[in-house]
Amino acid sequence: MTIIEAEGSGADAPQEGAAVHGYHHQKDEHLKRLRRIEGQIRGLQRLVDEDVYCIDILTQVSASTKALQSFALQLLEEHLRHCVADAAVKGGTEIDAKVEEATKAIARLLRT
Repeated sequence: MTIIEAEGSGADAPQEGAAVHGYHHQKDEHLKRLRRIEGQIRGLQRLVDEDVYCIDILTQVSASTKALQSFALQLLEEHLRHCVADAAVKGGTEIDAKVEEATKAIARLLRT
């Protein structure tokens, strides 16, 4: 059985007992956004293939990078609102682990 089941509540309803991630309710929007970014990357390949001027390609690289960064920030916000907040409610050492995990993710994003 998979995490996603086609039951009465919809095809994207998580299986009972399965982990629900912070992005679950925005999953379709996220996938749509990622497909758009994928299209931007394919566009970059086409620009190089067509020998487009360097600065024009760099402009598109910047736009693609910005789109990925924006996606990452949205995902991070959802992680904080759902996963970290849930750990805070549960208490114990889980909150420390989630905060450390989020801090490391932020550090990785800042290095890019």
